[in-house]
Amino acid sequence: MKVLQLGKFFPIKGGVEKVEYDLMRGLSAHGIDCDMLCASSRRSEQQIKLHAKLFCCRTWITIAGTTIAPSMITRLWRTCREYDIIHVHHPDPMACLALFFSRYRGKVVLHWHSDIIRQKKLLGLYRPLQNWLIRRADIIVGTTPVYIKESEELKDAQHKTTHLLIGIEGIVPNPNGAQQLHELYNNRKIVFSLGRLVPYKGYSYLIEAAQYLPDDYVVAIGGTGPLYDELNRLIIDKGLEDKVKLLGFVKDEDVTAYYTACKIFVLPSIQKTEAFGIVQIEAMSGGKPVVATTIPGSGTSWVNAHGISGLNVTPKQSKELAEAILSITKDEDTYIKYCQNARQRYESEFTKEKMIKGAINIYNKQTKGHE
Repeated sequence: MKVLQLGKFFPIKGGVEKVEYDLMRGLSAHGIDCDMLCASSRRSEQQIKLHAKLFCCRTWITIAGTTIAPSMITRLWRTCREYDIIHVHHPDPMACLALFFSRYRGKVVLHWHSDIIRQKKLLGLYRPLQNWLIRRADIIVGTTPVYIKESEELKDAQHKTTHLLIGIEGIVPNPNGAQQLHELYNNRKIVFSLGRLVPYKGYSYLIEAAQYLPDDYVVAIGGTGPLYDELNRLIIDKGLEDKVKLLGFVKDEDVTAYYTACKIFVLPSIQKTEAFGIVQIEAMSGGKPVVATTIPGSGTSWVNAHGISGLNVTPKQSKELAEAILSITKDEDTYIKYCQNARQRYESEFTKEKMIKGAINIYNKQTKGHE
């Protein structure tokens, strides 16, 4: 079996690219030839592992978050017949266009990470090609059973859908870094969040939630993005400089330190653009409970099992976020139970090896002609 992961870009900047790259490496570790074709700032070819090659096509321009890399079309047209399966990651109009012009006749696995939510004008132009991709796919794979069932775009294709849960390597504890953070924050309870500072992440509501937390709590938000200045002004306006910290870019070793040191992790997203929330399972892998939101049609609240690995609250409700944080941490027995459940949920559902084996099972069914 020879597989091509198609879509998104390199280096890794988000969850979709990480899944694509991890699948390539994980499948190759199982002896399956698996390459990856994507857009990048410059053209390159890399031998990642014995059974894995990375082909980067140079991006000309990026429009509305969509990379324009015409050489993906010619590259795929030349090489597509080498592969038994093309695993295309959506949303990525460039990858879809390349597949369309390749005239590939083999099996197509369509990985539906998310509907196109924000770029409505782009979707209007892209929809005919997207509908072709949905029809062309032999099987459509969602990241959770909830998201793929609730997607309006897939309502006529439910008969050929399944799901493949995202899996990751667990966070490696960083006790020395955690100790430094405890000293930095005077042993206060750290409420951690991590992500791009963009509107759909809902960070303004987490900042406002700090008003309802006792003084022995501190909210630490890691990440960069266009809302940094606006969120910083909100912190100042609310007089929360001592209770909320915008960390900016956080290095990998510091991320593990925060996951190790934090009492709880919060994902306050407010729109369906947040389809899964990989940061949730990163926190769970470290045995940390999660507070997330019940976004209609999203899989985030499915990932965080309510009352088990954490609590899910109504989007845009700052007081509910605070109440959930306090409910989980109200006493040591309750907190320990949530911690144990969070780790157990990660181990049972969201390990990288489980994702790789699930992908292999999907591929085998396709190449053997089974449903």
